[in-house]
Amino acid sequence: MAKAPVPGRVKTRLVPPLTPAQATALNAAFLRDVTANIAAAAALRPIDGFVAYAPASGAGGFAGMLAPGTGLLLADGEIAMDPAIRGIGRSLLHAAGALLGRGYTSAILVNSDSPSLPNALLIEAHDRLAAPGDRVVLGPAEDGGYYLIGLKSPHAALFAEIPWSTAAVSGATLARAAASAVACATLPPWFDVDDAASLARLARELAAPPEGPLRPFPAPATRAFLGEPDRAGGGPAEAG
Repeated sequence: MAKAPVPGRVKTRLVPPLTPAQATALNAAFLRDVTANIAAAAALRPIDGFVAYAPASGAGGFAGMLAPGTGLLLADGEIAMDPAIRGIGRSLLHAAGALLGRGYTSAILVNSDSPSLPNALLIEAHDRLAAPGDRVVLGPAEDGGYYLIGLKSPHAALFAEIPWSTAAVSGATLARAAASAVACATLPPWFDVDDAASLARLARELAAPPEGPLRPFPAPATRAFLGEPDRAGGGPAEAG
């Protein structure tokens, strides 16, 4: 799930410490690494990777910054759906419905803010969805949102009346699944990068990956960006 990379429209919560141009370059690095991560999973499982984007005019902005083989899928939410589904929920449901409508047996929607997401979590999401029976897979983010949601059917209730951009998103989604009697598997939590503190954490962890059962994706494009020493106007090297 991604916005077209336009200065002033992406990674705005990172300005400052970044300049708008730096934030756009970081967004491009994230997109390269997230799509490369999906491509790595596709080498191990029958997976096709897409960037689900908005607005409709933004498709050309992704040229040259995605992993080879990545498709594009418009998901701007401009389709008929329950008015209780608002904000990012409209784009999420649009993307899931579009993929399932193409004949895929499941759709896994991943954010574009977690470039170091362990590849093993993508594999686990695929494998859980490949098992018989309807179910949802949720990857909760440490801030209360989620970095991944996987579905075998376009359950609109999972996106209705959700308090988007709050710490209650993951809990509300799990509650909607329970109320809809849809089995829900939960993956280990991970973090997304949307402010200076999480950007500094990402820089530290890419430079010295933490010990633990989950191996972070190395995110080479992001690591190269964060390693650039000259950051006029304040860059990630000065963020903490």
